[in-house]
Amino acid sequence: MKLNERLKRTEANETRTSQSFRPAAAPTDTDPLAHLKRRAQQALFAKLGARLYDSSLTDAELQDFVSTELSDVMAGEAIQLTSEESRALALQIRDDILGFGPVQMFLDDPSVTEIMVNAEYSIYIERDGKLIETDTRFMSRQHLRRVIDRIVAQVGRRIDESSPMVDARLPDGSRVNAIIPPLAVDGPALTIRMFAKDPFKVDDLIGMGTMTDTVANLITAAVAGKLNIIVSGGTGTGKTTMLNVLSGFIPEGERIVTIEDAVELQLHQRHVVRLESRPQNVEQRGEVTIRDLLRNALRMRPDRIIIGEARGGEALDMLQAMNTGHEGSLSTVHSNGPRDTLSRLETMVLMAGIDLPSRAIREQVASAIDVIVHLSRLRDGSRRITHVTEVVGMEGDTITTQDIFTFDHAAGVDASGNYLGTLNPTGIRPRFTERLKDIGIHLPPEVFGDPGIVISNISKVDG
Repeated sequence: MKLNERLKRTEANETRTSQSFRPAAAPTDTDPLAHLKRRAQQALFAKLGARLYDSSLTDAELQDFVSTELSDVMAGEAIQLTSEESRALALQIRDDILGFGPVQMFLDDPSVTEIMVNAEYSIYIERDGKLIETDTRFMSRQHLRRVIDRIVAQVGRRIDESSPMVDARLPDGSRVNAIIPPLAVDGPALTIRMFAKDPFKVDDLIGMGTMTDTVANLITAAVAGKLNIIVSGGTGTGKTTMLNVLSGFIPEGERIVTIEDAVELQLHQRHVVRLESRPQNVEQRGEVTIRDLLRNALRMRPDRIIIGEARGGEALDMLQAMNTGHEGSLSTVHSNGPRDTLSRLETMVLMAGIDLPSRAIREQVASAIDVIVHLSRLRDGSRRITHVTEVVGMEGDTITTQDIFTFDHAAGVDASGNYLGTLNPTGIRPRFTERLKDIGIHLPPEVFGDPGIVISNISKVDG
């Protein structure tokens, strides 16, 4: 039996079912390769110890050191392996020691967009927008902790009982979240969200059905015309990807300042300043928040400010910046729909700790935000723009909006369960087209549907 088949069979036998949340029992398989792999890993961990995290060693030196020690360990084993089996087994063990263990293969797989480790015996991945349970597992809880420690050490963070959560990014831009006991009851949990090495462009999103050519033209004009745009949606709907695509429409000659919790945006313009927040250190000092960075950014002469995500009191500073000459700003907000986005912004302004009347906050929101682009992850796993909505203004104490494009859910699904609907114009010509016309950006009436139809469909949004 080939090595890969034998290892796969062994890992499958060791995998816990998704219904069980108890620590994995010892494997009953007697395959000598699996036991050899386990003994070699344990012997290497015992020999290497703290040297695995020695910052004075280069990657090449650490690779050579591990290879030498691995050869010595395997030379002392009685089992006979072919040269091909030895190389394959050594590569797997080296991934466990120097890489990220069992999840390394998923990090190297471009089709995987997210890795979710629920405990040492439960690993899921997301592929094509759908969750898949894998037959892969860690050797033990300590093995998982070593991988988490290695990830955290690479990004200059720490995780222990006094600081049991960490949110950071890998050198390749992947976003990492780890949480350990006592907060994680069933064992350490690790979540890694990967981003494409080559960022998606607007043509890619059109090809995937996320948007249409017509909507792309409208959004391109909105960004070029310095409208303030909020990208909204739930978790994993592609907000950051959409924000990255929108930022690509910013003219080359403008100065852009990006502000993020963990740097994810990959802008192609040359004149870009990237700012990243910083958590507290061990002494509970040194924290730099999004609000701090946003206030500082206003002194950096930005033409555009891009905030990775507004989730708290920084929403007030963002709205004030949009209302005081920093037009063309972009950000994302977690919400269930365009109207909910406005309500969330109002709530986040209140989180700034400033006692403002509701009407004053709504006036700020209505004056600052021009367009909301809302994304949803549908049941077939696809991510689609479901609303392009204009914020019209105030009527009494309420914010008024009108949908320019909406997704046609009524089109149903095909035999494979894939949605057949697309983004369709509502027939409404947005008011901001006059602003765009004044600066030389023309959108033909056909973009918004039948030019002969005049529709007014303004919605009122209570706070």
